[in-house]
Amino acid sequence: MTYDVAYRFQQALDPSALTTIPATLHAVQAAITDARNAGCAIESDPAVILLVRHFHSVCASAPDIDALQEQCEAAIDRLRLVPALPTLAYRGVANDEAAKRAFHREGRVALRALADALGLPDSGYTLTARRGTLAQSGEIILHGDELRVRLSLDIVFPGEEVTYCRVRGRDDHWGDRDRRAPLINLLDP
Repeated sequence: MTYDVAYRFQQALDPSALTTIPATLHAVQAAITDARNAGCAIESDPAVILLVRHFHSVCASAPDIDALQEQCEAAIDRLRLVPALPTLAYRGVANDEAAKRAFHREGRVALRALADALGLPDSGYTLTARRGTLAQSGEIILHGDELRVRLSLDIVFPGEEVTYCRVRGRDDHWGDRDRRAPLINLLDP
């Protein structure tokens, strides 16, 4: 069932209230939704096209493309220097797929750095990741011949994100008594 409303056309003809990027972006997204509901092709809907052109004029006061690209590159460099793991541990990753992916990506990097700091050769350990359910962070496990380290944000008490124990070979999945450590210790091996 399709239906059409006049609102997107009215807003496209008089976009004077759309003076910010968020407001204009919202109007463009709403117009796209309305066009879909009406069964119109989005690429040729006059209201969508006018609102996108207005969006361009709203962004015209921003710095030029070269300056914006430099700012993006500087932001990437800055973010690479600061690990996201402490922030992810603080806020959690449950029900947030992007945060969960970041946790698994950065967790693997942190455990590889730990293996390097311990002098383990690449063949001297395995890294295993279990994604868990949507409501869980999952876990990343470094399992060597004498040590197993587990990183998970599914904890009851803050400061116990890292669990480690001594093992007797990679087939030993029980090991000695578990010990716990805060995530911050893992970031500076």
